[in-house]
Amino acid sequence: MSNDTDKNFADRLRKSRQIRGLKQADLARNSGIPPSAISHFEAGERKPSFETLRRLAEALGVTIDFLLGRIDETEGLADADPLYRGFQAMNDEDRKLTQDFMEMLRNRHPGTQNDGNE
Repeated sequence: MSNDTDKNFADRLRKSRQIRGLKQADLARNSGIPPSAISHFEAGERKPSFETLRRLAEALGVTIDFLLGRIDETEGLADADPLYRGFQAMNDEDRKLTQDFMEMLRNRHPGTQNDGNE
């Protein structure tokens, strides 16, 4: 990675973690990566392997390309549905609760909502 990519990665990793309300220890636990490594990545002191990038992206719900600064997938969220924007900022437990609640709401009136299978 170049210096710009290194800084971009460190900034995007930190921002993605903070948006989700995670501490470095939380991200470490969710990704299976040591907390000290998360700290080094965010400080720009170390470069992740591809496997580490994959695990971080998965734990944060973003793409590797976003973490590396190749795409700006969050730019479109300004116009996105507020439910989606809020969902992205939640931790895993709250996301699961929200998914369950939305499923319950969708099932309240069967046949009246588009389930995407039309």
